[in-house]
Amino acid sequence: MNFFQLQSPPNAARRWRRSLTKLLLLLVLFSYCLGIPSALAGINDDNYEGNVFVLYGGNASLVPPKTTLEKSMAASDRATLLVLYLDDCSDCKQYASAVSRMQAFYGRATDIIPVNVDTILPELTYKPTEPGYYYKGAVPQIIVFDKAGKVVLNETGQVPYERVDDTLREVFDLLPRTESAELKRRSFNEFSSEVTE
Repeated sequence: MNFFQLQSPPNAARRWRRSLTKLLLLLVLFSYCLGIPSALAGINDDNYEGNVFVLYGGNASLVPPKTTLEKSMAASDRATLLVLYLDDCSDCKQYASAVSRMQAFYGRATDIIPVNVDTILPELTYKPTEPGYYYKGAVPQIIVFDKAGKVVLNETGQVPYERVDDTLREVFDLLPRTESAELKRRSFNEFSSEVTE
C-alpha cells in the first residue's frame, strides 16, 4: 500500500478544520461569559494587580521597606512615616504617587515604611513598635513620628501631600511652605538636566 493512498480526502480535512474552529470560537465565547478577569490594571477598581507603589507610584524602592518601625523609632536622628495600605484598594492605588512624592523630598531624612495591612498578624495586643498598634481599620493610613518617636500625625484616607509636608516641616523645624521657596524635583536624566540648565 502506498502512503499517499491512505490520506483523507481534502473535503474531510476542511470539515475537520471548520468544526475545530467553531469549537474554539465557542470556547472563547463561553470563557468570556464566565467573566474571566482581564489582565488590565485599573487605578479606580479594587482588584489586585500587584504592588501599588510599583504599578501606580512608579517607585519600587519603597517595597520592601529598608527598615522596620522598631529600628526607625530607635534612631533618634530620623523621623518616621508609616504608610498602611492594601494592594487591592483603589484609594491606596491613587495615593501611591503622593507617597512617592513624599519620598522624593523627605526620603533622606525620613524612614518611609509602607506596610501592607494583610501582613499584620492578628494579635490581642501590639507593642508601640509594631504597625498593628496604630492600625485603625481603614486604608490608606499615614502615621508620622517625630525624631523622638512621638506620633505627630495619624490620619486615614488620602491625606493631602500638603498636610504631611506641613507636619514634616514642623518635625524638621523648616520654614512654613508660605515662607520658603517652592521645592522642585531635579530631573533624574542627566542628559535632559544639562539641556535645561
